[in-house]
Amino acid sequence: MLCITSPSSSPAPLQLTRRSRALSDRAAPPGIAGGSNARLNVLSVQREARRPGPAKSKSKFATAATVQEDKTMAASQDDVDHLPIYKLDPDLEKFKDHFSYRMKRYLDQKCSIEKNEGSLEEFSKGYLKYGINTNKDATVYREWAPAAQEAQLIGDFNDWNGANHQMEKDKFGVWSIKIDHVKGKPAIPHNSRVKFRFRHGGVWVDRIPAWIRYATVDASKFGAPYDGVHWDPPASERYMFKHPRPSKPVAPRIYEAHVGMSGEKPAVSTYREFADNVLPRIRANNYNTVQLMAVMEHSYYASFGYHVTNFFAVSSRSGTPEDLKYLVDKAHSLGLRVLMDVVHSHASNNVTDGLNGYDVGQSTQESYFHTGDRGYHKLWDSRLFNYANWEVLRFLLSNLRYLMDEFMFDGFRFDGVTSMLYHHHGINVGFTGNYKEYFSLDTDVDAVVYMMLANHLMHKILPEATVVAEDVSGMPVLCRPVDEGGVGFDYRLAMAIPDRWIDYLKNKEDSEWSMGEIAHTLTNRRYTEKCIAYAESHDQSIVGDKTIAFLLMDKEMYTGMSDLQPASPTIDRGIALQKMIHFITMALGGDGYLNFMGNEFGHPEWIDFPREGNNWSYDKCRRQWSLVDTDHLRYKYMNAFDQAMNALDEEFSFLSSPKQIVSDMNEEKKVIVFERGDLVFVFNFHPKNTYDGYKVGCDLPGKYRVALDSDAFVFGGHGRVGHDVDHFTSPEGVPGVPETNFNNRPNSFKVLSPPRTCVAYYRVDEEAETTGAGKTSPEIIDVDATTLKTPTATTEACEERESTEDVSGKKGRKFGRQSSDKSTK
Repeated sequence: MLCITSPSSSPAPLQLTRRSRALSDRAAPPGIAGGSNARLNVLSVQREARRPGPAKSKSKFATAATVQEDKTMAASQDDVDHLPIYKLDPDLEKFKDHFSYRMKRYLDQKCSIEKNEGSLEEFSKGYLKYGINTNKDATVYREWAPAAQEAQLIGDFNDWNGANHQMEKDKFGVWSIKIDHVKGKPAIPHNSRVKFRFRHGGVWVDRIPAWIRYATVDASKFGAPYDGVHWDPPASERYMFKHPRPSKPVAPRIYEAHVGMSGEKPAVSTYREFADNVLPRIRANNYNTVQLMAVMEHSYYASFGYHVTNFFAVSSRSGTPEDLKYLVDKAHSLGLRVLMDVVHSHASNNVTDGLNGYDVGQSTQESYFHTGDRGYHKLWDSRLFNYANWEVLRFLLSNLRYLMDEFMFDGFRFDGVTSMLYHHHGINVGFTGNYKEYFSLDTDVDAVVYMMLANHLMHKILPEATVVAEDVSGMPVLCRPVDEGGVGFDYRLAMAIPDRWIDYLKNKEDSEWSMGEIAHTLTNRRYTEKCIAYAESHDQSIVGDKTIAFLLMDKEMYTGMSDLQPASPTIDRGIALQKMIHFITMALGGDGYLNFMGNEFGHPEWIDFPREGNNWSYDKCRRQWSLVDTDHLRYKYMNAFDQAMNALDEEFSFLSSPKQIVSDMNEEKKVIVFERGDLVFVFNFHPKNTYDGYKVGCDLPGKYRVALDSDAFVFGGHGRVGHDVDHFTSPEGVPGVPETNFNNRPNSFKVLSPPRTCVAYYRVDEEAETTGAGKTSPEIIDVDATTLKTPTATTEACEERESTEDVSGKKGRKFGRQSSDKSTK
């Protein structure tokens, strides 16, 4: 029996091979020793219910109020020695010294902040104190720069002459100046340029204020540095939110998007264009969450937003802060929650326009970053934060608070968490799952404590916040609550899954695909910690790689996607496997699902940002929506199936179900059968064989019908599965004696399973059906039912038989549309 990783184990060996950046935060897929062509008897996975969650042991850290009511409370050794995580996973108790140390460090740091700053919540309001803030009668500017020997504020408001605007330094290294209003108006006008000028060692340098909320660049000048811009619009120009945050979904279905490359034109798209043109598409495809990349200002566009220069400024390429607020509010009006990619794992190495400009050779205690090798990421060419520094904690925690308060973000995806967790940053390290790799002197406890503080803060400010960790290492309890001894994230990305698919598509023939390996990769996770599954994200499309659709169909996507001609074997295979790969990833791979913009309809080619190497071209840095909008092109079929996948979860909530049982991994017949929630899934990966009367194990007796069929005409299939067939179960063996059952399932029914298809079956509520209250066949949920031609099957599946057929066109679709326009893309 192969099960989801038990709480006392971690994902199988991982190898770092990132393509989008030098270090990979994606895992090479775990392997499975051995393998048989005979049908495996059973893969049974029954997870503990996680809604509302596994039973927790009573914790002395269970409520924030416990600590806040007594701000001088110090953690006792007895408290930290009895953490609830030990009951969840007894093997963790072997590392009690590590957990006790880091929990005590967390509680002591939190207690110190509460004692000196009032509370963690007040501490995180640093943006109201630091940077440029306007009050009733004056403008106040504060900047932490302990290495500076003299400082001035300069800008358009004083013609860049700071002689009359000298700043004063306090004992903590914070420089400040108060400038009275002039004739009742702020001395520093809204939307005017400013800089912090300071002297160190006899040299004066100009820097963008670290807390600046907007930064712009003169696009007409090549390589021009960014300017800090004071952003404080009058009430008449300030965007006011109109819509409340949507409720947290039981399972996030995330649409990962990059605003700049979201338009079809070869140019940078705006926040408002994305809101008006792309958000309705996301809603129509039944996603419930949008994840925005590259929002934090980054001077180098091709960094995909990961080399952040200005942490409190939103990228001015796509508009103003008010435009971004419009986007978030529009998403909320559509019922979409909005997460933001936040990069606190490192900072741009830029000096002139980045935070690195404040590092002038001082000690790490007086810098945002560590000194020497510890402060530099040699593969990312970026600076690394000193998370133990008081002002760094203020800066980063306030950054999160500002983004949540000012822009109404509903949570974050933390980038580069693996780099944060370990002193080696995961560079050239393969994680085998041995706990010693996670809890040792290699662990960066300073960074772990920061993430614990951040997660505690975010969930205190917004209890329904969603926070996702991009971690490839599989560190245990990363996604357990802080009060239990965990790091506090809600989800981690299941990063081994896309690598498995890439490996198969690049290196294996269809006949070599292992059903056991696929199932293992999709279920290899800690059952007490939630995962976001995905077949491909932005990482898999970066220049040098391809989307899954392009890996499957390659150059034929330029000539073979017209629906006015029969599909070639390559196109037929590609569309079928595109649907299967994404659906099995969603249904079996985790507790949420993620798709990158455009991949829902099989966007071709790859992503390549304008750069010198491609003559600054935007051709591969856009989304060709016309492909899916053109009725005679086949992209619409993949999009329709993506739409139906999400609708199926909306209807049956299988992603959030604790019930996950894989009962059949047939290597010879290339079939995987599993149950998730109330649904039974049958995936036939065989390139040729149809199985009529294929026996499928299930839990409950009764009548089953098709819920979703990838082979339906509306999804570009061949219409071979009958949707009007009732599948009645038969009992198997002795009730309550699994070894006498069929594949350890007490009941079974028989189905028709054509090659390269996947079908989900639901159990009919026969009592409700007789009263007219039962479900109708839900394969047409949110799909244009007028185009669905459901095949009729009058005979029930009987004895199992096999056949081989050429599915390239003999039983192909015939929509009957004629057009002289033969253009394809």
